[in-house]
Amino acid sequence: MTDRAATSWSARTLDWIVGENPTGVVYGIIVIGALLAAESGRHESYLDTVASTVIAAALYWLAHAYADVLGRRLDAHERLSAKALARALARDRAILRGAALPLLALAIAWAGGAPLHTGVTAALWSAIASLVAFELIAGLRSHASARALALEAGVGATMGVAILALKIVLRH
Repeated sequence: MTDRAATSWSARTLDWIVGENPTGVVYGIIVIGALLAAESGRHESYLDTVASTVIAAALYWLAHAYADVLGRRLDAHERLSAKALARALARDRAILRGAALPLLALAIAWAGGAPLHTGVTAALWSAIASLVAFELIAGLRSHASARALALEAGVGATMGVAILALKIVLRH
């Protein structure tokens, strides 16, 4: 694969991941990262951990779309419509794409036979790495200076440290 083809492939992959709602992708990563930090291998099996994480991601997606629709209805004095709810669910499906990134790491660890604690840790670190990577990508796309890129990476790392802090606080 040539450098140009690899760059084109990676750009298309990134555009598919962030899609039309990059904010939702970031929310999905953060929420699942925080959930996995809280979980820290508390379940007895991968199946339980994956199931609870998928349910939480779906609940967050539904809650986000529902809150958006209800908020708009309260503001505009409108009735609930299936079309408005479907539109919100479609827009917010990016939350599920973001949640899929750490879930993929968890599934790979499970398939590789890693202990559950290791799989949860890998998924947690993939969430943190995703946040830092997206910060750097945003900076590169905006043609940020090296100093600004360092700041942006620091912001992503700070979010990651917050997720790790949750894990540390809940373990004690």
